[in-house]
Amino acid sequence: MTSLAVKVLPLFGKVLDGAIAVVQTFTGKKKDANVDHSWHPPTPTDRRSPCPMLNALANHGYLPRDGKDVSLADLVIGFKESINLAPEATFLVTVKALQASSTGSYLSLHLDDLNKHNIIEHDGSLTRFDAHSGDNHTFQPQLFASFISHMANHPTISIPLAAQARLARLAEAHAINPEFSMSAENTRFSFIETSSYLHVFGKGLDGDARTDWVKVFFEQERLPFDEGFVRREKPMTVGELFEIQTKVEDATKVLEGQKKTV
Repeated sequence: MTSLAVKVLPLFGKVLDGAIAVVQTFTGKKKDANVDHSWHPPTPTDRRSPCPMLNALANHGYLPRDGKDVSLADLVIGFKESINLAPEATFLVTVKALQASSTGSYLSLHLDDLNKHNIIEHDGSLTRFDAHSGDNHTFQPQLFASFISHMANHPTISIPLAAQARLARLAEAHAINPEFSMSAENTRFSFIETSSYLHVFGKGLDGDARTDWVKVFFEQERLPFDEGFVRREKPMTVGELFEIQTKVEDATKVLEGQKKTV
């Protein structure tokens, strides 16, 4: 992402935010300030995705709890109200996700639309099997146990530690999946996933995500409010996410360089 894009996108985000507010006003679909955001696990008929964050937001009611007909406006508002992700940052990811939509509209999706391989979902997930297995959307405790084992005795997850755990998971997936593939776009989303949990549950650009919060998030698909997590006051911008993503990429290059010298 260029420095110009980082500067221009926040302006687009403000326009998007304003446009959504106008639509809500004229359609009478303004967000209810009294909505219940307590966590509830999904029912058997609720739809969920391979993405833990989208699932968590639905489980908390920041997105439709049934996971059906989730609109672009729902996503922008849901991410803003839950973790204070800037509208333009949400748009950058969801504009790709909407390509998987089966709702008949390019402005909405069902959460399980994201099971479609190589749109947002990709091989080498931290907590899901690859599409080759036949189930690329169900949380797999054994995969998460392997991932979180890298954080044993670490109360927080540093950027290098997160990069190490991600590389190990990719190697594990590659070893058991004869059809394993990672395009440049897949790789980008893989880095976004790691940098996002570091940023949301850590110290911003420094990473150091709280390990207990990360465990709650992945295992229960719940935001760890009960454990002390609070919504940040300032929005998480595209520039911030890009900066911590770059740090994860740099840490990965260091680890890959170390392997080559061994």
